[in-house]
Amino acid sequence: MDRKVSYIVAIISDFAERYGLTTPQAYRYLALYKGIDFLDEFYDVEHTLSFDDVVKDVALLCHNNGGALS
Repeated sequence: MDRKVSYIVAIISDFAERYGLTTPQAYRYLALYKGIDFLDEFYDVEHTLSFDDVVKDVALLCHNNGGALS
């Protein structure tokens, strides 16, 4: 469980950096548009990919769920 939490926190940080957000803003965005749920549910697959690919995946998912970032 600790690894999953650390991984999700790292993805949130990378997402924030890529989109020019603060970490709390990135967290709220990802929570609102189901990115956190996605990372939690598909951790077993996503953690095998590069952080860049995961940030792209979660950005696309959030965009498909109504988010404005892409």
